[in-house]
Amino acid sequence: MQLLDKLNQQAKNIKLIIFDVDGVLTDGGLYFSDEDIELKRFNSLDGLGIKLLKQNGIEVAVISARSSANVAYRMKNLGIEHFYQGQDDKTIAFNNLITKLSLQTEQVAYMGDDIIDLPVMIKVGLPIAVANAHDLVKKHAYFVTEKIGGHGAVREICDLLLKAQHTFNKAMEKYLT
Repeated sequence: MQLLDKLNQQAKNIKLIIFDVDGVLTDGGLYFSDEDIELKRFNSLDGLGIKLLKQNGIEVAVISARSSANVAYRMKNLGIEHFYQGQDDKTIAFNNLITKLSLQTEQVAYMGDDIIDLPVMIKVGLPIAVANAHDLVKKHAYFVTEKIGGHGAVREICDLLLKAQHTFNKAMEKYLT
């Protein structure tokens, strides 16, 4: 079986995808104004991809080591119910999630970029790294995106999951008619 076939087979079974924030949903930069206000850059393509996943039966969660009001605002805007901030040990939130949603680890994908993501990545069925992830994270990823974090990497994975689960074309219909 070719690598792409194996990837599609694994992606077909995903019921939950978990995203890191800094370096995955954002470009990883930490921007601060002169008034000490933290700003983050999110990609709108990623946002629509997340909404499409949710509309097609794939749960979405976010686990971040940092806490930020603007991230909370973005998650609310995207309708992400499973959102954990200030998680230095991301496995706690992960274990809570799979118990809450009654999922097996092989039904979960996780997308990260740095070594703090590894404890969860090595537990899930589909570990994913962004193109500009730390080398050790890429080494433990089943798939590495072509795009970098904050620049469409999340959308790349959203589309991949929808295609593997044969819901992509139906999801696109309303935009093509």
